[in-house]
Amino acid sequence: MLTYLRQLWHSEELRKRILITLGLLLAYRIAAHIVIPGADPFALKQFLDSREAGGVMGVFAALTGGALDNFSVVLLGLSPYINASIIVQLCTVIFPKLEALSKEGATGQQTLNRYTRWLSFPLTFLQSYGFLILLGRGGVQLIDTSFPAVILPMIYVTAGSVFLMWIGELITEKGIGNGISLIIFAGIVSGMPAALSAMFIAGQGKMAAFYLFAIISLAMLVAVVLFTDAHRLIPITYANQGAGRGVQASIPIRLNQAGMIPIIFAISLITLPAILAQFLQTAPRFQGVVRFITTYLNPQSPSIPYIVGYFLLVIGFTYFYVSVTFKPDELAESIQKRGGFIPGVRPGKATAEILARVSNRMNLWGGFFLGVVAIVPLLFTKYSTLSSQDLLISGSGLIILVGVVMELIRQVNAQLLAHDYEKLV
Repeated sequence: MLTYLRQLWHSEELRKRILITLGLLLAYRIAAHIVIPGADPFALKQFLDSREAGGVMGVFAALTGGALDNFSVVLLGLSPYINASIIVQLCTVIFPKLEALSKEGATGQQTLNRYTRWLSFPLTFLQSYGFLILLGRGGVQLIDTSFPAVILPMIYVTAGSVFLMWIGELITEKGIGNGISLIIFAGIVSGMPAALSAMFIAGQGKMAAFYLFAIISLAMLVAVVLFTDAHRLIPITYANQGAGRGVQASIPIRLNQAGMIPIIFAISLITLPAILAQFLQTAPRFQGVVRFITTYLNPQSPSIPYIVGYFLLVIGFTYFYVSVTFKPDELAESIQKRGGFIPGVRPGKATAEILARVSNRMNLWGGFFLGVVAIVPLLFTKYSTLSSQDLLISGSGLIILVGVVMELIRQVNAQLLAHDYEKLV
């Protein structure tokens, strides 16, 4: 370990990138403590500690790393940018021009990234309005949400999200890379010490359940590491132009092809009824609907229908997202154009069917595992003395942490290899 760290420090370019990354992440953490001007942070803390607010925004608060607790200018985090990225990625399947851009390599990807940035701006502005109104429905007056007084806080929140997006791109360009994921990673990790100290200071009667959850979380951590790297190799033989046997190769189909996207979709959909109930709780005619949602679809007190629905949504969105991004027909056509084939399988349609069948089987087990990881914390909040605020990390946060750390290690090792190669040259 010391040798590895010494190699990192002796690489001047890598050392510079690491220091830039740390400095930008520090700027993000400072921004997370800048309260929106004119807001009452004590009223927000009272609101978040209430039973009604904790479940709806628990996951969101964890991903923003305390920015919501401080009613910070970056309280939306990078969620508008992530939503814009997903929308643009899905639109590449719907619109032929965007699909053509996605196939143009680095130039096309830069154009799509520019579209994502422009789309994230109006999404941030609209989402800031909805979020500020939602907070105002909690019975605590945080800010003046009447029009046009609410416009100024919306501008602050929008500027904060654009600032985070800019920091993320700087980390990707001048830092260690993967800036958006690193900001989310920093937000999740920064909330752990506060949750841990709160548990040890005022966690009487919960320590046994907390220790059990910690042990299960460690086991899940090992499983997620293995799950993230798991893949199945499809053997491919490419025809050799000269004498002898063909060139042997393989195509990996990952067990987790969709990454975190299914859980993000599932969280957005499963928490929608609770958010709707926040808006309808003051309307007498909808009290029956509000009671039903509070009883069966409350994230703070998850019921069996809520947990089962969340689990099935994760599996369903796994199939949906992979069906959009993984195209076996195009892959089979590309293999055929390069003179390749799967041994024992005819090129073309038969190859595409094999690839689709393998992908569907991997999606089944991959979606099942994602669903299990997502609902384990919910089961603890239902059948133990722990609440959602007592958990160090959610299932989605665990998958994010593992994915970011593993990708970071790959990038650092690649840059170390390039540095050693330059010394040899």
